[in-house]
Amino acid sequence: MTEPILTFANVSKSFKEICALEEINFSINQGEFLALIGPSGCGKSTVLRLASGLEKQTTGEIDLLTKKVGYVFQDANLMPWRTVRKNIGLLAELEKFDREKIKKKTDEVLKLVGLEEFANHYPIALSGGMKMRASLARSLVLDPELFLFDEPFGALDLITRGRLNVELMQLYTSKRFTSLFVTHSVEEALFLSSRVFVFSGRPGKIKGEFKVPFDYPRDPKIRYSSVFAKLSGKVGKILEDYS
Repeated sequence: MTEPILTFANVSKSFKEICALEEINFSINQGEFLALIGPSGCGKSTVLRLASGLEKQTTGEIDLLTKKVGYVFQDANLMPWRTVRKNIGLLAELEKFDREKIKKKTDEVLKLVGLEEFANHYPIALSGGMKMRASLARSLVLDPELFLFDEPFGALDLITRGRLNVELMQLYTSKRFTSLFVTHSVEEALFLSSRVFVFSGRPGKIKGEFKVPFDYPRDPKIRYSSVFAKLSGKVGKILEDYS
């Protein structure tokens, strides 16, 4: 059995007198898609910042076996003066890739996320969903071994969000990049992930873990199945009890 790519062992995090996270324990294996769900302010995004090294835990141990980490935020953060192609190639430029390699990798991910026709457009011409695809593509250029998703679809309308859930699931199915995904949506968490961790209100503690019993690739229709509804109800109950 392979060693987990990321492990949190008795991790707590405080900001001065405020305890944000308390005794967090979990691990994520290579190629696994894990979701974190909980109420606002429970520390889910802090977990991602700790995992990436942007924050330092107060107590406990974090073991990360790779430096190749991709981070996708709720805001696409595209530079308005750069074309879609130039935005997607930005991280590769910063990593000093040669021009030929940047073009090759950019062409590859543009095709993966379905933005080939918009490569030379500027962000102002893109819809919200397209901007998130560009943001994902920007991280894909570097072939990260671990993806951190901080509510990337949270600001999108319901239809666009559902469509991007399907596209991300299909992309994960083909690439199998290890993923840690933060969301407020029970449906989103269960549709995308293989395991879901449910957090309490602050200080954030893990109050439930659920294995999602659906194989990849997943048919969007599973969201209307009795198994999905039953599991959704169990996750929702813990959220209600501990929010």
